[in-house]
Amino acid sequence: MRSSRQRTQKPDFPARTAPRIGSLCELDAVIATCRACPRLVAWREEAARVKRRAFRDWEYWARPVPGFGPSDAPLAIVGLAPAAHGGNRTGRIFTGDPSGDALYAALYDIGLASQPTATHRGDGLELYGVRITVPVHCAPPDNRPTTGERDTCRPWVARELELLRPTLRVIVVLGSFAWQALLPVLAQAGWQLPRPRPVFGHGAEALLADPSGGRPLHLVGGYHPSQRNMSTRTLTPAMLCDVLRRGAEAAGLPARPRHGSPGV
Repeated sequence: MRSSRQRTQKPDFPARTAPRIGSLCELDAVIATCRACPRLVAWREEAARVKRRAFRDWEYWARPVPGFGPSDAPLAIVGLAPAAHGGNRTGRIFTGDPSGDALYAALYDIGLASQPTATHRGDGLELYGVRITVPVHCAPPDNRPTTGERDTCRPWVARELELLRPTLRVIVVLGSFAWQALLPVLAQAGWQLPRPRPVFGHGAEALLADPSGGRPLHLVGGYHPSQRNMSTRTLTPAMLCDVLRRGAEAAGLPARPRHGSPGV
């Protein structure tokens, strides 16, 4: 675990820094240095110090977790935040926790990931045409970031989507928190939100026009693959595959039918 005695940055560090970054590779590296939210810094490092018994031999990442996937992806998936003993441990988003187990299995099932499991950075996992990110890059206590922490972190996801914009066609938004966090980012970036404002729901869709004449952006909502949602069957593997496939098809990606049956 990295030292908790590093200097906490000012809250405007993301806002000052993100707009100057010229590539996703650079953005990922800079995000991992952020210490702008004292509560989140303390929590992520405390989780890394205490650990879970199953992970006592791990050296936790214990930093902000950047996005994952190619820089020319036509499809983005936006979740909530890293899990304290998932992404905060492994250093890769949706990796090493039940939510990631469900998400990557579904992406593999429809042909957008090279393998169905994600255990650690360097495990060989590749994504095909998909970039995964979050509006809050540090693990929050009880999986609940504050609105202030969300707003402080917003410039990172705003810049990420701006860098993806030349190829981006669709965003699958997992959960109401991500949906509410994302709409102001998209409006500020110049996409035109429909009226009335799109309401989140599993399978909800919205098309955001680009007044400058660019390609419209297609939003697809889906329930977050949290352990609770999956265990209560609020979200099933079939439901998750279906909403991801809908996003993939709208993005022009060749998604195969579930269970690997031949695609069209």
